Amino acid sequence: MNLESQVLEAFAPDGALARAAEHFVPRSGQTDMALAVARAIEGAYPLVVEASTGVGKTFSYLVPALLSGERVLLSTATKALQDQLFGRDLPALVQALGVPVSTALLKGRGSYLCLHRMEMARHDASFPERSSLRALAKVEEWARGTDTGDLAELPGLDERSPVIPWVTSTRENCLGSPCPRFRACHVNQARRQALAADVVVINHHLFFADLAVRESGVAELLPTVRIAIFDEAHQLNETGVQFLGENLSTGQLLDFARDMLGTGLQLARGLLDWQALAGATEHAARDLRLSVGKVYPGSKLRWTDAAPEGLAPKEWAEALVAVSTTLAGACEALDTVSDIAPDFARLHERATELEARARAFGLAPEPGGVRWLDVGTQLRLVESPLDIAQAIQARVFTDDKAAAKTWIFTSATLGDDAQLSWFTQPCGLTEATVLQVGSPFDYARQAALYIPRNFPKPGDPTHTAAVAASAADWARRLGGRTMVLTTTLRALRAIGEALQASFAGSADIEVLVQGEMPKRTLIERFRQADSHGGRGCVLVASASFWEGIDVPGDALQLVIIDKLPFPPPNDPMVEARSRLLESAGKSAFNDYFLPEAAVALKQGAGRLIRRETDQGVLVVCDSRLASMGYGKRLLRALPPMQRLASEEQLNERLDLLTRTCTRAPQPT
Repeated sequence: MNLESQVLEAFAPDGALARAAEHFVPRSGQTDMALAVARAIEGAYPLVVEASTGVGKTFSYLVPALLSGERVLLSTATKALQDQLFGRDLPALVQALGVPVSTALLKGRGSYLCLHRMEMARHDASFPERSSLRALAKVEEWARGTDTGDLAELPGLDERSPVIPWVTSTRENCLGSPCPRFRACHVNQARRQALAADVVVINHHLFFADLAVRESGVAELLPTVRIAIFDEAHQLNETGVQFLGENLSTGQLLDFARDMLGTGLQLARGLLDWQALAGATEHAARDLRLSVGKVYPGSKLRWTDAAPEGLAPKEWAEALVAVSTTLAGACEALDTVSDIAPDFARLHERATELEARARAFGLAPEPGGVRWLDVGTQLRLVESPLDIAQAIQARVFTDDKAAAKTWIFTSATLGDDAQLSWFTQPCGLTEATVLQVGSPFDYARQAALYIPRNFPKPGDPTHTAAVAASAADWARRLGGRTMVLTTTLRALRAIGEALQASFAGSADIEVLVQGEMPKRTLIERFRQADSHGGRGCVLVASASFWEGIDVPGDALQLVIIDKLPFPPPNDPMVEARSRLLESAGKSAFNDYFLPEAAVALKQGAGRLIRRETDQGVLVVCDSRLASMGYGKRLLRALPPMQRLASEEQLNERLDLLTRTCTRAPQPT
């Protein structure tokens, strides 16, 4: 029986999936995608699949991959989906299909406890006191019993905890084989398990970290893999360009100075003036930051000449040379003690790497990329390629037939045209086979779209206040159950504060704002709102909340988008990509800005309907969607929802949702 026949049998109404999964319902789109994946596996060619919300794409790629008997690499954009695949979906399918495969989970080293750094932290004079010491004690107790060292398994550890950098390693500070705890290293243990497993689950950051520095363990794994699958593939390009370029930050310099001071005082006190060495590095980092002056935090400064735009070239160059000189001095000093402990040898390597980067940023940028300066609490000097096409083509489209692999790329949102060119072009996949699978949801019945006509234009100073006021009215009518998605952090803060003021002291509605607590906590609180007859919730969020958020049931029935999500035109990466298109005779607006907005709008709208039984309304507070010619293209990117013509119709729909609302079940 060939692979396609096995897949059809598994997805049949009386097949293995129906017998094993209590709520499994055969869906034609899910089966179509699974068959396409099976054909790609048998033909060893790359396949790009846009599988709309509700298709069940995870089963569509896992079933043929598991039935193939081949070695499989699965990559996701987030550690949350990574954990779900490894801990829930894979075990269930392995059991249902009865396939004898072993599985392994591999994350970046920052996800694993570093035993050596944990032991050093307890004796480091610069370790933060009080709450961090309590968190460290909790980590030390957990460390005695963990098999994996995966910090995600430690209950109650906040993902933003300041103790995490002290008990994990980075590529820069890992000691490698000379480490006294090398044999017990959790990172190496995870890599060994991955090399021995039939199915390995990684993430996109790990994949590109390996492409950039060949250090993550994927380099050894990939040649032995026959099938590579990338879920949440829409994030591949932006993830890749972060790793395939170069960066230097004042944060890296301060971390190096802190580690040099702590290690020196613990292992070689008195041999060098560690306070002076660390102080010089900190001083150089601080002077580099001061050379920027009072630039608004969050700014990205173009950098096409000797210095970033708006900065004095002489002062900038002097500050950058001072960083390089200080690091060179640290190299010389560390060389004299590098034989004492592996910690000093690694610190010497770090100083050498940082000094080389500082020198490189003093030279002209490489052609074909873009350079800029990120200004925040720290400075980030960044040089990046414009896309990952070259890197992906080198991996995917190889002439070595003996190493032929099947590459599968899938996501719910990959473009707004038949070729999915928003994704395939920057990823170098224009030769791949493309498939689009529609959603099984009945959007015309389940959802409605409202575009306020008499609303301030997005450029009007009163626009944000109008969004906040309208959102308050609509959320009050619905009793919460509202998510407001903003296109900028400034709008996030303004709308969040306005809504919190509107519902201050309210016994009925609570306003949650991104940044006030960890993302996972916000989502859980929002999902559980109203489940016990308590207060309803309004969640105001931006950035990462536009995608990957799953709130089924009645907990979310109104999604409000403040304006069309065009890329910021003054962003250096956006400008560089626009210039490249214009130089090729294309339109930056039609070929870049519009596709970007269409995909982002599609992602935001995708938060609304997550199950066949969901009902809801999408409101886009931007009249350009209805009045401008390009609005038709953006509307086509959205699911085919019923259009509401007036606010009266919107209110009627919200009232109907309120009357038919059933208590959302507790998430499991």
